[in-house]
Amino acid sequence: MEQYKKDFVHFMLKCEALKFGDFTLKSGRKSPFFMNAGAYVTGSQLHDLACAYAKAINDNFGLDFDVLFGPAYKGIPLAVATAMAISELYGKEVRYCSNRKEVKDHGDTGILLGSKLKDGDRVIMIEDVTTSGKSMEETVPIVRAQANVEIKGLVVSLNRNEKGTGEKTALKEIAELYGFPTDAIVSMPEVVEIMKEENLLDDEILGRIQAYYAEYGAKE
Repeated sequence: MEQYKKDFVHFMLKCEALKFGDFTLKSGRKSPFFMNAGAYVTGSQLHDLACAYAKAINDNFGLDFDVLFGPAYKGIPLAVATAMAISELYGKEVRYCSNRKEVKDHGDTGILLGSKLKDGDRVIMIEDVTTSGKSMEETVPIVRAQANVEIKGLVVSLNRNEKGTGEKTALKEIAELYGFPTDAIVSMPEVVEIMKEENLLDDEILGRIQAYYAEYGAKE
């Protein structure tokens, strides 16, 4: 397993972005774990988070793209910080772009902030975590309406690897629905594997995770 994945698991735990306990998700599911990207609040945390995204993007999609697009609101700092990390780590300049929730009608007008999208742009989408795929349902049409762009992929921080609207993961459903690949810095099965190897999961929590995936785990 790639070292950046192992490092990212420790990073999530250190920042308390990944927690174990009793959580009710927006979907109504009762989950024994929860990932909160809002826990990354300091400069050094955002730097390390962005470097993990940059490594995952390079590993899964390469660097042959022009724009990082982060959906409002959490995707905005992710796109900005990761564009900086890609420049720092790989010497590659990419633009960042995000959408607004409301169209601005004065000054820097329009639905977008950051770079405008141009015909021929190759775009990587960046998000914190995808459970249902609803944000892509809102965002992909916005991106494709701005210009004739190629969406090369979507990267999230954690793939929960549970069922979306059907039997497949939300990331797999997005890939099939919109026609671009999806991936994550790390998946929850990889998190469990790393934590088991390092004795960071007690038997009670591990049993609850296994029970959760017996009910909600995706087939692919």
